[in-house]
Amino acid sequence: MNQGLIPAKWAALTPRGQAVYDSTLDRRMTWSELDELVRRLANGLLGLGLRKGDRVAVLSRNSVEYLATYFAAGRVGLVTQPLNWRLAAPALADVVRDAAPRVVLSHAEFRGVVEELQRGVDVPHWLEFGQASDGSFADLVGRSSGLEPAAAALVAEDDPFFLLYTGGTTGESKGVVHTHRSAAAGMMNQTVAERIVPSDVYMLTGQMFHIPIVLAMNYLKHGCPLVLMNFEPKLALQLIENEKVSAFLGVTTMLNWMMAEGDFGSYDLASLRNIQYGGGPMPSQIVRQALDSFPCTLIQGYGQTEGPGMTFLSQEDHRDAVRGIHPERLRSCGREGFLATVRLVDTDGNEVPRDGRTPGEIVVRCPANMAGYLNRPDLTARTIRDGWMWTGDLATWDEDRYVYIVDRSKDMIISGGENIYSVQVEEAIASHPAVLECAVIGVPDDEWGESVKGFVVLKPGQEATEAEIIDRARQHLASYQKPRSVEFVGELPKAPTGKILKRELRRPYWEERDRNV
Repeated sequence: MNQGLIPAKWAALTPRGQAVYDSTLDRRMTWSELDELVRRLANGLLGLGLRKGDRVAVLSRNSVEYLATYFAAGRVGLVTQPLNWRLAAPALADVVRDAAPRVVLSHAEFRGVVEELQRGVDVPHWLEFGQASDGSFADLVGRSSGLEPAAAALVAEDDPFFLLYTGGTTGESKGVVHTHRSAAAGMMNQTVAERIVPSDVYMLTGQMFHIPIVLAMNYLKHGCPLVLMNFEPKLALQLIENEKVSAFLGVTTMLNWMMAEGDFGSYDLASLRNIQYGGGPMPSQIVRQALDSFPCTLIQGYGQTEGPGMTFLSQEDHRDAVRGIHPERLRSCGREGFLATVRLVDTDGNEVPRDGRTPGEIVVRCPANMAGYLNRPDLTARTIRDGWMWTGDLATWDEDRYVYIVDRSKDMIISGGENIYSVQVEEAIASHPAVLECAVIGVPDDEWGESVKGFVVLKPGQEATEAEIIDRARQHLASYQKPRSVEFVGELPKAPTGKILKRELRRPYWEERDRNV
């Protein structure tokens, strides 16, 4: 079950078959070439003194080198630790300090960020790749053996494979550990849901620091070529036509931008077989538009970094809904995945009625669930109880076990496929001297899935404009995290305990959307 051996299998079966096309560099690699890169990189990392379980951090946009690192590290028992390049250097430094990688691999594009990181964290080895790099990565690969590493035989299915962080600042950042076993189970859930066939060509639209990297690996595991890109809507359409792409994962934003291209109808998209969407809510009108615009089926996948592929809304569910059969299910995230068991429970762990009205927390038992949080046994114990993972997402379900998410107890916002924690945004807004208190929620957005909205109570006698609040927040946040709108209110709704009732703030926005389904 060593997932690092995926390229080796297909290098033996179809050595001259195309494994990867990196559209950024117009670079193609056969299975034989990819596997040689993986072997040399694996031996090179071991040659630096890394040992089983050590972390290998990567700071880069999508690239062949990034992909090879996942397989090379995994093949010899090392752990790939992707870094979210959209975060500022101080947030990245927190993540690096927590994970303590032995080496950082970075693209030359991020040299400035790396130099700032090097002043604040202690990592023994720094290697750079890319067209304008210092050549250190290429030197390591070039001088390393191309033989199969002996360490590959010592990797067990429960060894860590990769480490993904769910946030980016102190107090929010949590390292999610996935093993070779959990990755394989996630791939199995996706294989069944996506109905993968050997002739597929998969396009990775998201970034490799996100859990959808598992979807891309899964197609490679089936011997299907992978098309790498850094998303741009026109480029995506061109690649579908030129590379005969048959499947990809698209969040609401991506599909909207693609459909909004003025010459959308001129592209030959006949190769498409299936599009999976996820990463946040998709308004039903966008789902209908996508079904009308793309010549293929749609499925929705619901999951978390901690547990991919929990539920799926199937191809048939979409087909029936637009024909008037259970149209309300376009608001659902579907039913449990192939290897998953899903329950909705109250705070005592008792299953709530399947009446479509009574909310409960989604708990999942699945071999695709994470092994736990790095350095956080306390949080792991609270999240995984008796084999069930408590997601923090609240939902209702109907008599046929279709799940409808109604709230996020963790107050996480998903905008354009990016996870945004409201506490981070609230802290940034609260830094404005005129702000007394504030609350941040996600509101429906046809383009982004959700957009960040802030509610602000000003201090007596103080004044501030919406633009001033947003500008202050922008100084402390990544661009995608900043609020897109701010509403000034006299007070915030609160429980007797003083806790702000965000559900009261959300209700008018989400109830209006639901009525329009």
